Amino acid sequence: MGLGLAAAAGLAAGSAGGAGQDPFFKRTGLPVGLQLYTLGGDLRADLDGQLGQVAKIGYRTVEMAGYLGRSAKELRSAFDKAGLACPSSHVQGKRGGPDPSLEDLNPLIADAHVIGIKHIVLPMFVVPDHVDTKPRPGETQAQARDRLAAQITADDWKATAEFLNAKGRVLQANGLTMGYHNHNVEFSPVGGTTGLDILLKNTDPELVQFEMDAGWVVAAGHDPFAILKAHPRRFRQMHVKDVKATTKANFAFRQDPADIGSGIIDWKRLLPAAHAAGVRDFFVEQEAPFVKPRMESVRVGFDYLNALVA
Repeated sequence: MGLGLAAAAGLAAGSAGGAGQDPFFKRTGLPVGLQLYTLGGDLRADLDGQLGQVAKIGYRTVEMAGYLGRSAKELRSAFDKAGLACPSSHVQGKRGGPDPSLEDLNPLIADAHVIGIKHIVLPMFVVPDHVDTKPRPGETQAQARDRLAAQITADDWKATAEFLNAKGRVLQANGLTMGYHNHNVEFSPVGGTTGLDILLKNTDPELVQFEMDAGWVVAAGHDPFAILKAHPRRFRQMHVKDVKATTKANFAFRQDPADIGSGIIDWKRLLPAAHAAGVRDFFVEQEAPFVKPRMESVRVGFDYLNALVA
């Protein structure tokens, strides 16, 4: 069944935590950021043009999800030209292409300092060697994802926690932080607990912070308010992502995306609750499929959040 009204009511149950007459982002002095993944292939094809449009909309910060075929110097130049800061970047755990990974800490750290990145975020768990990620004959992509979620063990989650601690220690010594971004697979039951709980329990709060993707939390059938309340000061960043009520709870990377403000998440309550719990970086992100041009959805998200009194 879909998340529906019961889940929507649950999402609205958090405390407003200091709502005032001014819009939330004006009141807190925080910028509305954008996760550049939202822009898809258009960004690689026209980096300067796309970043210029993002800045014109009103965004002041962005989060990277890859180098887009550019060098660190080229990216810094493009961000500077658009008047954007890039304080955060998603970085893969293993080598898989030309971009530095968390296996390549020296070049990664050097690039981060060039670009101005402060926060390095692992976008999902480190895929263990025993996990088969490719669809089998006759298997759909959705079925393959269901199987992927079922293959991750408690020991696999603990291994990712150890990986985060080890990388976080080196990054901290170089003026950077280590973070982890959730999807919904982290909420799959495993040994009487969940992957997210294992990660939170087995990572050092002094070395590892978390980036809550609110849309994926809801897609897993969970309540962002409850997680923030149970783990204060563990979440430093948030992906502001909305979903439709037709989203069915699952642990396999599926959701029905919505423009920010048109889904079931009560941002008027969630943003102040997140801020009270320690979140300081908010990045708009939206998954495909889009019902309008991507940049228009990016604009809708900014306009909604920029005006939101919370």
